[in-house]
Amino acid sequence: QVQLVESGGGLVQAEGSLRLSCAASGRTFSNYAMGWFRQAPGKEREFVAGISGSAGRTAYADSVKGRFTISRDNAKNTVYLQMNSLKPEDTAVYYCAARPSVIQFVYSNGYDYWGQGTQVTVSS
Repeated sequence: QVQLVESGGGLVQAEGSLRLSCAASGRTFSNYAMGWFRQAPGKEREFVAGISGSAGRTAYADSVKGRFTISRDNAKNTVYLQMNSLKPEDTAVYYCAARPSVIQFVYSNGYDYWGQGTQVTVSS
């Protein structure tokens, strides 16, 4: 069992930056691949970024490539999402998720554990 708690959301102007954090509790953090997802009003939840357990591999949705960076600190049981050059279309509730993985792989689906979400609002 893994518990995930996101923080760092808020209101920001277009072209601004935010850094989301997701603190995990439970079993060995490095044994979990981690991901960030988002859900805008009236839309389905979508994959944003993922990172392997050792942080050696990352992947991003095309819509955020070059603007967002996912990272993790396994000593602190925390995964981050640095969001730069934010756009109004980035407005959504952002969720972090965890998936057990003994191989170093990045997943865009199949996550087992989810946080409660944090709101990100980008004004134009």
